[in-house]
Amino acid sequence: MSNGVRSFDLQRDELCKKLGGGFPSGSIVMIDGGNGSGRSVLCQRLAYGLMENGSTVSYISTSLTTKGFINQMYSLDYRIAPFLLKKKLLYIPVLSLINPNPSRLDFIERLRNAKVLFENDVIVIDTVSALIKHSVNVEKSLELVSFFKRLTGIKKTIILVVDPSEFEKHILTEFTSASDVHLSLKISTLGSSIKRTIIVNRFTGAASHVESMIGFRVESNVGLVVEIASVA
Repeated sequence: MSNGVRSFDLQRDELCKKLGGGFPSGSIVMIDGGNGSGRSVLCQRLAYGLMENGSTVSYISTSLTTKGFINQMYSLDYRIAPFLLKKKLLYIPVLSLINPNPSRLDFIERLRNAKVLFENDVIVIDTVSALIKHSVNVEKSLELVSFFKRLTGIKKTIILVVDPSEFEKHILTEFTSASDVHLSLKISTLGSSIKRTIIVNRFTGAASHVESMIGFRVESNVGLVVEIASVA
């Protein structure tokens, strides 16, 4: 980390450059998008880039087992084994917690008590909406946002992935309003090709210029590939 910014730069793409050179330390980053928009791949790219640039990461996933996550990362040529072995990456699969069983709904309390998660520099929750959609209300959302804000006060960077269809509008607004960086992912079809775009709604504290729209694609054995030119 330099100048208060957590870089996720990789020589293979220009994502970090187009997103201001990195995320400000002590910020909440919200990434929203529907199914197939590339939310998880973007998160995986960010996590790998952050670790390559010296940050430690805790990654909470609602969709992949540990084995599935490792296989997915290596299919994108994001070689994470050294980070796992050196304990620079803590991966927590929480597939069981998305079952709407009342005994599993108090995610906020579970999160608070899992102190080991917050020893790392960056905490990624992919997808936070899947974890709390069965029990969230305004009071609980405010409580969770307040908890994340306290973490940013000690320079932790929180990356929250959200599927907007899993939240009511007023709950989504609570998370959006609290974010320092807000990225939305859009997907469109042009003929036989699929176009994915990162739309930058907000980026507070950027170290350099931030582009408002960034086209990208996903390739096996390459990972996330930023389009040569940003979307006009």
